[in-house]
Amino acid sequence: MSAELTVMVVDDDFRVAAVHEGFVGRVDGCRFVGTAHTAADAVARARALRPDLILLDVYLPDGDGFGVIRELREEPWAPMFFVISAAGDADAVQQAVRLGAAQYLVKPFGFDAFAERLAAIRDLRVKMSAWPEEPTQGDIDGLFGMLRSSPNPVAELGRLSPTLEAIYSAMVDSASPLSAVEVAQRVGISRATAQRYLTQLERSNLVRLELRYGATGRPEHQYLLRR
Repeated sequence: MSAELTVMVVDDDFRVAAVHEGFVGRVDGCRFVGTAHTAADAVARARALRPDLILLDVYLPDGDGFGVIRELREEPWAPMFFVISAAGDADAVQQAVRLGAAQYLVKPFGFDAFAERLAAIRDLRVKMSAWPEEPTQGDIDGLFGMLRSSPNPVAELGRLSPTLEAIYSAMVDSASPLSAVEVAQRVGISRATAQRYLTQLERSNLVRLELRYGATGRPEHQYLLRR
């Protein structure tokens, strides 16, 4: 098995297909191999190119992407499918799940969202190439978990202030726990402000509170990023 993930793009819009081609080229370990703009051409080109993955639109001029999946999934070399479409309705999503699509992304989207999902498929393929003969349940859970999107934990806090972003960045950069005083020194804010934001991060389950006991006095609160 090649270390590269070969990718074919299927989209009826020539400009959109070109954008997706460019996106593929920006993700390490992935290589674009061809484009198709109709369902019939997608099946024919896939059988000739045998890509590892097909980026697949749902709406095609002579059919839909789900028909392409049905045509190709029984092939001995069957590719994986990453559905990319403006169709975000329940029926389309459920069909994709039933047919075994690895990822589903609704247009429009940015490069970061695309790259995260494509890299997950690439890493999954690498892991499968070194699959143990007797996998444990942990191995299996890890494999399936690789395709789950990992949201940016900072984004889960909503609209952040620059100060909170700076504090979180300081926690990311530190390999060891930090106290409110240490965070304040790194960010350039007061200890009270650092403590208030660290408490917010801890309540959001993004950092973990630890206690460091000295020889005397109250234990010092320290915070460690949950990775």
